[in-house]
Amino acid sequence: MVSKRLQLTLFVDETVSQTIEKVRHQFNPEQYNLIKAHVTLCREDELEDLTQVYKNLNSLKFSGIEIRFGQPVRFAEGKGVFLPAEGENETFYTLRNYILQDVVQEPKRPEPHITLMHPRNSTCTDEIFTQIKATSFPQSIHFTRISLIEQMGGEEWNVIKELMLKE
Repeated sequence: MVSKRLQLTLFVDETVSQTIEKVRHQFNPEQYNLIKAHVTLCREDELEDLTQVYKNLNSLKFSGIEIRFGQPVRFAEGKGVFLPAEGENETFYTLRNYILQDVVQEPKRPEPHITLMHPRNSTCTDEIFTQIKATSFPQSIHFTRISLIEQMGGEEWNVIKELMLKE
């Protein structure tokens, strides 16, 4: 049986993703080919009741959100690298809570971030991290759409549905 994964994602708009994607392509080409730069909004274990999630998404009256990002950070014993969100990110958590209303009783508070090197399929070295740290990444990104994406058997993620956030 082929495994299937779903998640709600905030893709980085192509107008600001060039630097991020260049780093991902250079240092983590496998992940780069699987999925574009993004912030995960909701993971598959939170999307088990898709009917209610769709209902919540369809009634969403939410403008786009702005997330500020800090400097690159290593994780997973130094193998991975991500851009962490800075600040309280209450708008991000409010959006998550609205989407997961009547789906998850107590939604988690995952730290929003953009993965540059995923430890599943890359390994960061001190030399690579020095190069990444010298890169000038966007300090703030405005997200205007939510994408429901699906991955079958570890292949490339595909967009199933998109919702534009109302400005």
